[in-house]
Amino acid sequence: MTYRPRPPALLSRLPWWLLAIGLLFVLGLWAITANGTYANIFRTLSGGVITTLWVTIIAFSCATLLGLVVALARTSTHRILREIATFYVEIVRGIPILVFLFYIAFVAAPALVSAFNWVAGPLIAWGWLAPATVRGFDFVWRAILALTICYSAFIAEIFRAGIEAVDRGQIEAARALGLSRWHCFRLIIFPQALRTILPPLGNDFVSMVKDSALVSALGVQDITQLGKLSASSSFLFFETYNVVAFLYLTMTISLSLLVRWLERSMAKKYRP
Repeated sequence: MTYRPRPPALLSRLPWWLLAIGLLFVLGLWAITANGTYANIFRTLSGGVITTLWVTIIAFSCATLLGLVVALARTSTHRILREIATFYVEIVRGIPILVFLFYIAFVAAPALVSAFNWVAGPLIAWGWLAPATVRGFDFVWRAILALTICYSAFIAEIFRAGIEAVDRGQIEAARALGLSRWHCFRLIIFPQALRTILPPLGNDFVSMVKDSALVSALGVQDITQLGKLSASSSFLFFETYNVVAFLYLTMTISLSLLVRWLERSMAKKYRP
């Protein structure tokens, strides 16, 4: 009987797809460090990484807060609040993100500026405040506003599903013990709903990193926009978009692995 050495335990547990992704990452990193053309493109696009992450973090944070408010309205006992929140969710989710981006940037933004000038009319007339202009409304903030509104509708459904997954008997018992609605939500509902909410919420954050590439349509200097400008000026489309794809894959796969780790950690923590 011949002896066959067993592979290390850690190596045997690693999925093949992760090993393949790791190999692609090493090859991409080697190309950037060893090839002068790729290195120059990487330096050009590296500034867009900060813009992409900044837009994503600000927009996702605002979308999470707004989504929580909408979810609470959707689960409210007041019918008017439920109807308004449902109308908001269905309308926003039914419009493509790119269309909504253009609508916010070129329709809603001028309307908001006009509304601000109308409300602040007396202060402007007395010279206490300068009138706002559409040009002063930066396209980065228009993109953040659009992503916030779009993703808040999807995040609201995630929060609603997590809240409704909590056993109603626990909520009724908490109310019977005299807990207020706020304390019932903070101490009973939200800690249990967090297990259901966290994985899809993390996936939405990863999706927003990818969808943030749409802000390049407004001229925001993110990775995609800088890649477009670099490729059109150097005609190195293959090399440029290889680096663009490498940067997005590095961010999204790293975040996806983090979400998987958090999901497993919470499953172990709350295992019965």
